[in-house]
Amino acid sequence: MNKKFPQRNDPARQSGQAVEPSRRSILKTAGILAGSSVLGFPAIVRAQAKSITVTCWGGSYEAAVRKSFAEPFTKETGIGVTLVNSADLPRMKVQVDSKNVSWDVFDSIGPQIMAGSEAGLWETIDTAIVDTSGLIQQTGPDHVGTYFYAGGIGFDPARHPEGKHPTNFAEFWDVKAFPGRRGLRSRISENLEMALLADGVDPNKLYPLDIERGFKALDRIKPAIQKWIETTPETVTLIGSKELDFTYTYLSRVLPAKAAGMSVAISLRQTLNSLEYLAVPKYGKKTKEAMQYVAFCLRPKQQAAFCEQVTFSPNAAKALELASEQAKANMPDMNDPNCVIINDAWWGKHYEQLQRRFTEWMLT
Repeated sequence: MNKKFPQRNDPARQSGQAVEPSRRSILKTAGILAGSSVLGFPAIVRAQAKSITVTCWGGSYEAAVRKSFAEPFTKETGIGVTLVNSADLPRMKVQVDSKNVSWDVFDSIGPQIMAGSEAGLWETIDTAIVDTSGLIQQTGPDHVGTYFYAGGIGFDPARHPEGKHPTNFAEFWDVKAFPGRRGLRSRISENLEMALLADGVDPNKLYPLDIERGFKALDRIKPAIQKWIETTPETVTLIGSKELDFTYTYLSRVLPAKAAGMSVAISLRQTLNSLEYLAVPKYGKKTKEAMQYVAFCLRPKQQAAFCEQVTFSPNAAKALELASEQAKANMPDMNDPNCVIINDAWWGKHYEQLQRRFTEWMLT
């Protein structure tokens, strides 16, 4: 916690010269701090000094991140947090390649995080600040896993009661048995797994993914896809607005929407289960503050608070002890043989190439 971080915009530090503060600067700083204390707002000096930008996914996810992580982090450290709903790897790569980084923490799914790791986009996690010893799923030297989430088939039970909606990916692909307008995400990860499961691949023998077989299965469902969904909240709002009948969505989106009065449900007969990750991009100007935020997000108390709001399973083992029984009951089942845990290591080697191919495929 006492590791010193050089100021990137200080030429003397960059050149290795010793920097001695002048007596004038010491007295000036002391005067400012003393005046702040007298006026009763010492925290304001801290709060205005730094702020970080963290990518996010919007909707109920953003609300939970803000309440469980961003706001209490700012309260404790004085470091502001701006949430940006654009966890887009190509944009992140442009920032790092140009050394003009505006996102200080990248919160994203495994395929993007692993691909970024392969491309050398992330700083090594500073273990003097970030304690990873209590994690259920130990992750890489430049990224940490925060929590597991589950994705499955979403629908409106009022319009499509039991027997009238798909419950697994093979049924989602069966447009004759279950007619209706469908929506899928505009990224290849998860879609390729769904396509292969729909085509009859055993969940236990899914990896390495058969790419060509998967694209052939995607060809079959493509005419029924009304919307390639860009943002995560749309996976439920498009059901609620009756623009779509069935979508691939997430348990963590459906339950809050249902609690808010929306007629929406999700089938858990077959799910894709994944880890969400945090990484700190290279060439950021606030690397130390970003590492502090990552460390804060791994605290069991904060993870438990987050999982009470949205249905994720925490990666901090002690967080499970703090979670309520109701929250535990809604957490995804990692042991169901019909379900799949996404192989992020495989995607790290294939994501960028396959995403380019998938993007072209959607446009043709």
